[in-house]
Amino acid sequence: MAEKKVVIVSTTNKSTPATATTSTAATIPVKDKSGRLLASTLPLFEKENFKWMIIGAVVVALGMLLMAGGKNENPNQFDYNEVYSTMRVTVAPILIILGLLIEIYAIFKRPKAQHA
Repeated sequence: MAEKKVVIVSTTNKSTPATATTSTAATIPVKDKSGRLLASTLPLFEKENFKWMIIGAVVVALGMLLMAGGKNENPNQFDYNEVYSTMRVTVAPILIILGLLIEIYAIFKRPKAQHA
């Protein structure tokens, strides 16, 4: 998780700032008034979001492949059963819409809260 870092400077003697030493960098997450991490400190998508995006893209591609095809041996003859088959008219569009819904889910899915 990307967090902003703050360097803490400690001085041993206030009269001589040249003796100031830098301690190790402390990690302080930037939070709003309610205690939630600010959106700028969180990555936009997590690994699980990308997994769902790939699944959605595969489902859309499968629907497109099922809708394609229908090569007729004689290009001058119209084959009604081949063009208007249930696979092309019903199943393929349902798969494409299902894939797009999976993509919407992948975009809006929030990462699980991580306990410190």
